[in-house]
Amino acid sequence: MMSNIGILYPGEMGISIAAAAIHNGHKVYWASQGRSDKTRARAEKYNLTEVDSLFQFCKTCEMIISICPPHAAEEVAKSVIEAGFQRLYLDANAISPQHTIKLGQMLETNGIQFVDGGIIGGPAWTPKETRLYLSGEHSETIAACFSDGPLETKIIAAEIGKASALKMCYAAYTKGTTALLAAVLATAESFGVHAELSQQWDVDDKGFTEQVNQRVSRVTAKAWRFEGEMEEIASTFREAGLPDGFHRAAAEIYHRMENFKGSDEAPPLNEILNALLT
Repeated sequence: MMSNIGILYPGEMGISIAAAAIHNGHKVYWASQGRSDKTRARAEKYNLTEVDSLFQFCKTCEMIISICPPHAAEEVAKSVIEAGFQRLYLDANAISPQHTIKLGQMLETNGIQFVDGGIIGGPAWTPKETRLYLSGEHSETIAACFSDGPLETKIIAAEIGKASALKMCYAAYTKGTTALLAAVLATAESFGVHAELSQQWDVDDKGFTEQVNQRVSRVTAKAWRFEGEMEEIASTFREAGLPDGFHRAAAEIYHRMENFKGSDEAPPLNEILNALLT
């Protein structure tokens, strides 16, 4: 059965989710007001249907999928409430479980059905590389929209917050350790032992230095977004009764790389280290 699905917003991840929904026979909408030329180009390339305003978007869509930077998740949810939406809303953002629970309560109080989602993996273009974890009573409705194609879905609980908790724990390691490696490289550079550290790494594990360099370079364009995610992870750790300092420091590391936002090519390593040390 075809559904009218809205994507807020069709960025690099969101457009792949939109394409997966279209692949399954659904009609996907986007609200063009205030969006960039890059967003428009993505939406047109993958045949999303444009509506001018958020009000019209909310009137048309049976379900809305929110995929935005962590710091904007609450603002997006509030805008949907203000536009009068009262159907099904999936928050698939990288936010803490307690933040998700708060959003869910706010939306449900305003007559909106809520599902918690956590995306693990990159944009969903290749099978078995991206999984959407879901929790909440209405998870099956979301999962049914992606029964075929590259995006895998997995319902893990009826309880809101579980999918977000899994996402936070997973990213705490993957993105947290990338920030740690960036800080290690910058510290070695500052003390003049970068070359010696690289040599020792390759003695221990041949090719490891190049792996580290590529890993750090790849995150630069999204570092501005990862800063907020690290703050959400820190809050998750604190809620669990664990120290939150590691991921607050990781947020600062990503903050220092924010000027690389939107770069089409990964910057040279020396530019990254200079940004970290400035």
